[in-house]
This record gives sequence, structure tokens and C-alpha cells, in this order.
Amino acid sequence: MILLYIVAFILLCIACNQLFKVFELSRDLRGEPLYKVTDSDNQFSGRTFLLFGIVFFGFFFWQLIEWGHKLLPKSASEHGEKIDALMNANWAIVITVFLVVNGLLFFFAWKYRGRKDHKASYISHNNKLEMIWTVIPAIALAFIIIFGLKYWNEIMKKGSDPNPVKIELYAKQFDWTARYAGKDNEFGIDNYLQISGANSVGLDTNDARCNDDILVKNEFHIPIGRDVEFQFRSRDVIHSALMPHFRAQMNCVPGQVTSFRFKPTITTVDMRKDPQVIRNIEEINALRAKRGDDPIEFDYLLLCNKVCGASHYNMQMKIVVESEADYNAWLAKQKTFKQVASK
Repeated sequence: MILLYIVAFILLCIACNQLFKVFELSRDLRGEPLYKVTDSDNQFSGRTFLLFGIVFFGFFFWQLIEWGHKLLPKSASEHGEKIDALMNANWAIVITVFLVVNGLLFFFAWKYRGRKDHKASYISHNNKLEMIWTVIPAIALAFIIIFGLKYWNEIMKKGSDPNPVKIELYAKQFDWTARYAGKDNEFGIDNYLQISGANSVGLDTNDARCNDDILVKNEFHIPIGRDVEFQFRSRDVIHSALMPHFRAQMNCVPGQVTSFRFKPTITTVDMRKDPQVIRNIEEINALRAKRGDDPIEFDYLLLCNKVCGASHYNMQMKIVVESEADYNAWLAKQKTFKQVASK
């Protein structure tokens, strides 16, 4: 198949070369200088630019229609709706500028094409134009900045839940460990010198608050409708905890503790029923079937959004959003740090 594409490309180049030779010969027969640009040449170039612009914009809108469903589905967190509103406002501004500026470029290439009876004007300065292309971008940028700061302050302010679920996400090359604060809902202190065996995140065994902490690998659960307060740590390099469906991301920096909170609004089961998710998973499983791989089902994921090393692509963890009753039942089955360390 690749060979056929190569042959087709070579034949196309040969055909174009022959077409240009025919064009040159036709000029010779008409007695026109070969490299002199005529009004008909400029007319042809201008119309070609205009036609290319129409095709270009058509291709742009076709891509939006064809591939739009590949974007993330609706947000699964309360604050994510604000993030999406901000993103949509940015898209509206960017796409409008893209269409207007490029539309004018293609239109002007046709309208102001070279003609014998027209002479180009030389304008050294125009205060009105300077004002327009300075003030309008400034207004647009101010809108984006103010809009973003407003939402950021609303997202980062303390939640209304006096007793949020507390989870620490501990990053290292190349996996995640989730640590729950336990029944006292307080994290014990950590000590990197105590990292070994079951104590993979370096909990200080002299701190009694660590005893009821719960460490889990592979997947962690969060209840729907409850504030979840995350803190992030890293053992080695800078990682970035990305939970795309919740519109949440925070860097994990060695030697520092960062934090973020959100309230999940859609369970894993309900998100699997979303038409966009169903379509995307069907397409993924069709590709997997061609390779002989087993089908998958949708899951929320925690990813690393920093290129942190050779196995960066493997650094992910499953997130399960469920009812509070199911969450409590799952959490009750997990062993505390004291139970694990005593073995």
C-alpha cells in the first residue's frame, strides 16, 4: 500500500511537470513573453486564492464535524463546567479571529490582485488602524484574563463540605499510590528515610496518625457528590497529576506538597452510558479487535502529564466514582497501614 502511494505521488509530480510544459508552450505559440506576468495571470492567481480559501474553510468545518466527538465528554466534576465554559469562550474568540483574519487574507489576495490600470498605495502610518488592532486584542485578552481569574478563585476557594474525603496521590517513576486519611481524616507525617517494602510512600511510623491511613495501588474510589481534597507528592522528578474527565491537574513536585479539590458529579456507571463515550469506546474496541486485543470499557483515569521518563506512558491509575454507600463498602475492605506493616 505504501509503495502504491509513492508511485502515485511520483506520477502526480510527472503530470504536473508536463502540465507546466504545456502552459509554457501555449505562451510561446501566442507570442507572449514566458516570464511576464499578465492581468490574466493575476486574475487566475486571485481566483485560485479565493477558491483555496473556500476549500480551506470547508476542510476546517469538516474536521470539527468529523472529529469533534473525539474531544472529552461533558465534565464529571462540579467545577469542570466552569472550566468548559472558559474553554468554549476561548474557542469562540480564537475561531472568530481565525475566520475573519484568514478570510480577509484570501479575499484581499483576489480583490487587490495586480492590474495594469491600478497602482498600489503606500501607507506609512494609520492611527485608526493602529488603534483598532491594539484595542480589540487588548479587550479580548482582558476578557479572557478576568474570566479566568474569576473562575480560578471560585474553584480554589474552600469547599462547603466541613469533612471532605482526603486523598494523597503519591507519584514516582512510574506509578501512583493513593493514600486515604483513614477514620481520623488526618494524614500522618511522612519521612522519606522510612521508604521500604510496604511503606512505599514513606509514612513516619512514629506518628500515630499514620496507623489508620490506607494505601492503595492500581485504582482508587471516590464518592459522588462529596468534596474530595487531594494533596500531591513526588518521590523523584516532577510529575503532573491529570484527571482529564474532572478537568483537574496539579504538579507533583519533590519536596513540596500541592493540593486541589473537586466534587465528582457523574459516576463511572453513568458516564459509560453517555452517547459520546459509547461511540468512542466502540471505535477503540473496533481497532483493538483488528489487532486481536480484548475489548475495554470506559474508566476514569489518573495520568501523568509530564514526560517523566522512558515508561511515562504507563503511569496511569483507574478512578472509580460511585455512590457513597458503595464507596464506604469498598473503603471498609481496605487494610490500614498498621495492619499491612504488622505483617
